[in-house]
Amino acid sequence: MKPHCGIETAVASMARDSHLRSFTELPAMVARQAARAGLADVLIYLADRQQHVLREATGRGEDGHRRGREVRVDGTVAGLAYIRGVPVRIGAEDRYWLPLLDGTERLGVLHVAFPGGADLDAARTLASMVGLLIVDKRSNSDAYARLIRTRPMSVASEMQWTLMPPSTFSNERVTISAVTEPAYDNAGDSFDYALGGEGISLAIFDAMGHDNAAGLLANLAVGAYRNQRRRGTDLETMPRAVEAILTEEWVRSRFTTALMCELDTRTGVLSWVDCGHLPPVLVRGGRARELPCDPSHPLGMDLGLPVTVCREPLEPGDRVLLYTDGITEARDTRGREFGLERFADFILRGETSRLPVPETLRRLTQAVLAHHHGRLTDDATVMVCEWHG
Repeated sequence: MKPHCGIETAVASMARDSHLRSFTELPAMVARQAARAGLADVLIYLADRQQHVLREATGRGEDGHRRGREVRVDGTVAGLAYIRGVPVRIGAEDRYWLPLLDGTERLGVLHVAFPGGADLDAARTLASMVGLLIVDKRSNSDAYARLIRTRPMSVASEMQWTLMPPSTFSNERVTISAVTEPAYDNAGDSFDYALGGEGISLAIFDAMGHDNAAGLLANLAVGAYRNQRRRGTDLETMPRAVEAILTEEWVRSRFTTALMCELDTRTGVLSWVDCGHLPPVLVRGGRARELPCDPSHPLGMDLGLPVTVCREPLEPGDRVLLYTDGITEARDTRGREFGLERFADFILRGETSRLPVPETLRRLTQAVLAHHHGRLTDDATVMVCEWHG
């Protein structure tokens, strides 16, 4: 038997071996290279689109999941590693579940056994590499898209998921996380964010309707917003510039509400413009309040209303919530809305429980769905930005 190599050697071999590998070839390649470092039973599990289950990537079949197992996120050891973002030991054995991450975006979990005794540093190094490989290979493979779906997806939703950035980003100064439902039938809701120097741009859109045209409008709005942002268009001019592009196509027959924001990550000053959208909500010190700002008209209506740039200085630990009306207006069987108060309270309780922001949002969407007896009639999106100071 050949002696085991170090994890660094195995990871280096994995990097070299990966260049001509597809997504479906990753499970076998990772297991083979990990075995060289003395790690056994290496299994990749990825979260489904709604983060309800973790599905094993076997590399077999059109979805790379054939003959694979599936475990629930809630109430399982694997799910605990996913929820908390930390390694979790399986009983008294030298077996662990480790989180798979793209930066701070949760992808799934990795199962690892240690025949020669636990070496968590080696397993963490392996999990980091596997996360990078998944992100590298997922965009050019239908297998990944199929694996993380538990049911068919609408055309509009297909466009939206292709459009939106990763659901979570974090660095030393800021954490951003977003979710949207219905995951398989979202039409007009979109969010976007991007770093630029010492600032971060944030935006949320709620396009009129719940059909393919709404998806097209949302895609065009985000594309126009990104294009203007990358040209250096200032925040006050941004709504008019985006609207000019929208009205070329729809001539005031379709519109989208929007919030466009900029956060100076050095000073914590938040600036934003409101285009007929719900105002941002500030969560600070166990309390939540709306941030009022004179709104302009929704993009595409071409009403000529003035644009006001509003500003709010944040304090370290503050969270800013951007959301669409599908979150607060979801109704139960008695017609009662989920409501802004319940929404803000849910975020506050997640903060008190020290849950990661992505986990708070995962539980929020589950609560909104449960309130609306499992099926939403409107798109519901929320984005949280926390300034660390």
